[in-house]
Amino acid sequence: MIKKLDDANLMHAFPEVAFSEDYIIATYQAKVKTRDIEKLAMAIADEQTTGTWIKVGADSDDKKRKFGAKVVSIYEVPDTAADYMSDEPPIYIIQIAYPITNFGTSIPMLLSTVFGNISASGMIKFIDCAFPKKYIEQFQGPKFGVQGLRDLLNVPDRPLLNAMIKPNIGWTPDEGAELFYRATKGGVDIIKDDELMPADESHCPLEERVCKFMAMEKRVFEETGERSLYAVNITDEVGKIKENAYRAIEYGTNCLMLNTYTAGFGALKMLADDPNINVPILAHVDFAGAYCSSTYTGMSAQLLIGKIVRLAGGDFQINGHPWGKFPIANKLFYRSFKFFTQPWWNIKPMMYAASGGTTQLVVKNCIDAVGTDIILAAGGGVHGHPDGSEAGAKSMRQAIDAAIQGVDLFEYAKTHQELARMIELLGPDAKKNFDLMN
Repeated sequence: MIKKLDDANLMHAFPEVAFSEDYIIATYQAKVKTRDIEKLAMAIADEQTTGTWIKVGADSDDKKRKFGAKVVSIYEVPDTAADYMSDEPPIYIIQIAYPITNFGTSIPMLLSTVFGNISASGMIKFIDCAFPKKYIEQFQGPKFGVQGLRDLLNVPDRPLLNAMIKPNIGWTPDEGAELFYRATKGGVDIIKDDELMPADESHCPLEERVCKFMAMEKRVFEETGERSLYAVNITDEVGKIKENAYRAIEYGTNCLMLNTYTAGFGALKMLADDPNINVPILAHVDFAGAYCSSTYTGMSAQLLIGKIVRLAGGDFQINGHPWGKFPIANKLFYRSFKFFTQPWWNIKPMMYAASGGTTQLVVKNCIDAVGTDIILAAGGGVHGHPDGSEAGAKSMRQAIDAAIQGVDLFEYAKTHQELARMIELLGPDAKKNFDLMN
């Protein structure tokens, strides 16, 4: 029997009340057939805080008040087979508030708290998380972000151009340095290792790779007046990541790359928060599909790829777009870009690097969709040019110029040979080049 209202509302609160009492609010999509959705929501709140499947002696109302989660809202999505005669379960939106004191500023503990055990409990998807200002202010976020990258490269307004060294692996430091030179001389702003390139293996050692690449960066600057960044992959066993970062900076690199979804969000935050690491960090999206691809389980892409990585301190991040070899929906492209960039108190905007089959033919599409504060990341689009990497880089810059000037790409190609040659190679439909991937 419920003796007083405080007992009845021990696990409930309005969202605004929860916010004022130092809670974050996690939002879930649940596709479940149940006759008691309130009981299920309270079970989630209990499982992820003080409770378990049976009452234990050390549990108490005082512990629940301090450490327990609260159900703040439950909605049923209309027109989703709410009739229980149907075999298709209805979809609910559930919001649960978790006290900040349970996890502090540890992103691994944040994710364990809001989506740990329940991530394996059926068709429940973690779709968003709202944080009070007092919580966000404890994070540094990106050191550089959009404006910081522009300042380093002295590129005030146009889209930036990124190229990966291709092929993915198998090249020597000398071969990679030559590709670096050709691509940056042609106009590439950022060169990155492929995510498959190990930090420091015998076939391409970290010291030799960084030293030779940065010598080329200096050479190109002397020849063209344009700076470039080298995002060297430092992904490794967790105990070696910071050491790799320090060594890469000692050897002269001006940018780092971390395979964030395999190395861990805590590893990214460790690098970003370190005052001795004062270079931009590229958060690579590799492995994110394991978290985000399902409609009914895992996490939403914009939450994980946008909010969580930005909170952890990524300055820019590789992600997909609708016109490449791993296409994502237009709405996801746009929403993810907003999660990268929209105002978030003290957290700087993170730059979106549109990648995965970015060619000269789709540059205008990307710019039209989200504007010029974007990185166009093209590996094959640069190194696959029939006249080499320098011509490939020039052709991408020409495609960018055409889009910004509002000139038709094919018309612009009539007076720009590098662009014309690449259009001829690709043909009029970029998507046909990725048929084998789909």
